[in-house]
Amino acid sequence: MNRLERDAPETAPQVAALGSTAPVGAGAGVEPVAAPAVPLDLRDAERETAIARVFDDSHAQLVRLAALLGAGPDAEDVVAEAFCELYKRWPKLRSPEAAPAYVRSSVVNLVRMRLRHVQVVRRHQQALTSAAPEITSAEGEVLVREDQRALVRALERLAPRQREAIVLRYWMDLKEADIAATMGISCGAVKTHTARAMAALGQALEAGR
Repeated sequence: MNRLERDAPETAPQVAALGSTAPVGAGAGVEPVAAPAVPLDLRDAERETAIARVFDDSHAQLVRLAALLGAGPDAEDVVAEAFCELYKRWPKLRSPEAAPAYVRSSVVNLVRMRLRHVQVVRRHQQALTSAAPEITSAEGEVLVREDQRALVRALERLAPRQREAIVLRYWMDLKEADIAATMGISCGAVKTHTARAMAALGQALEAGR
């Protein structure tokens, strides 16, 4: 018997095995090896937990803030966008404790952007919010029921920075330093905007009596 004849019986089973679609070890009682599980990123879990806590603590107040600043029926959408920004920027926050201030500033800035857009679209109007849309969101309806309509209308007539200062001071109950950080201005400017807003509100309310 030559060498080819001797090797043939041993090679045939190997070739047959290569052409088989059965998994390796099938029929021999060997369990297939499971793919390794992807480890959970604890940083993402911690971020989602922290943001959910901020959301639960401040969502209603932030919607109220956006509505009073002029977001109207878009108040809830503005707040939702602010929380999306918070989620994306979370790794760059100096600490989790900075999250409430960050999302509050985002709401103020997003409302500013919306009002600028409205101003462009309605550039021929005498006042930015003289024909503001009716607030139709659930939070907005609560807002209208809780506050005097005359006061809300007077707020709508204020300049944007004056409205921001007065709302952050008397509705959000923030200190001057926190208002300055939220608006991106100095404490002195906060005092100026607040004083002018108070004077304008007083005149508007007197005229409406």
